[in-house]
Amino acid sequence: MQILKLFYNHDLRLDTLAKRNANKTEEEVEATLQDFMKPTPTYSKFYLTATDLEGERFGLNVLESLEDLLDGLDDALGAASYRTHRARADCLSDLLEQAETGEAILITPLKAAPDREIPDAQLSAVNLEADSNVGHHKEELRDMLLAGHRVLYKEQAHHGYDLHLFSSDNLYADLFPVFRSRISDSLRLFSINSKRMRSERHFYFETWSLDQPPHGAEEVFPDTQI
Repeated sequence: MQILKLFYNHDLRLDTLAKRNANKTEEEVEATLQDFMKPTPTYSKFYLTATDLEGERFGLNVLESLEDLLDGLDDALGAASYRTHRARADCLSDLLEQAETGEAILITPLKAAPDREIPDAQLSAVNLEADSNVGHHKEELRDMLLAGHRVLYKEQAHHGYDLHLFSSDNLYADLFPVFRSRISDSLRLFSINSKRMRSERHFYFETWSLDQPPHGAEEVFPDTQI
């Protein structure tokens, strides 16, 4: 049996991705006060992972149906292009083969064209450092999302890689059908609220409580609606 997990976290404040520096200039302080009166920009993030229970292997790439799932993600993301700081591709699976673990993939959507192009140096700046998620808290990442781009990380898993998606718009309604349509006799799907998964034990709940998952993890069936 294989387990596919879609973690989601919505309405996160984009300003929390920016640097946290107490020694701000007067101009930065004034800008902060002005921004306080404006609506707060938010973003969503999704973490995609899988488990092969019989083989005791963990990582999205352990899925037997990985290529089919990536094709579905291509359609759901509606991307005009994918690129890292050193490569480009029209297909997500092609770029994932080239991308290194921790490397950020910039997704430029077909609809709602982003406000500006992202230079390679800025994209390189948000690559993850080894054994760290520091790349998730950089102004460059916030600026990419504000400009209308999406950012996908190829992240280290126990036996390969997972995918971590950041977007200024909530893509859950686009991603959910892609995952639901892959359910089969050998593949079960869980939709999981990340805010309620507060430990590694919760993250790997399928290894100890598959049929009674913790609060926040819900199994999805072929007829489950959003």
